[in-house]
Amino acid sequence: MPLIHTPNIADPDSFYEELIAAQRDLSDEQAELMNAKLILVLANQVGDRATLTEALALARPKI
Repeated sequence: MPLIHTPNIADPDSFYEELIAAQRDLSDEQAELMNAKLILVLANQVGDRATLTEALALARPKI
C-alpha cells in the first residue's frame, strides 16, 4: 500500500478542531499519551509494514 502524500482528509479543519478538543483539559503528559495511542490505533488501521516504515521516515525530522 503506497503512502499517500497529498491531502486526503475530508474536512481537515474540522478534524484538527476535533483533535484539539479531545486534548482539552489534559495535562501535557496525558495529551502525549493520547497522541501515542492514536498513532498506534491508526498504524493498526494501515497495517502494511512498508507503508508504516515510509511514514516513519517521512515524519522524522531531518537532523
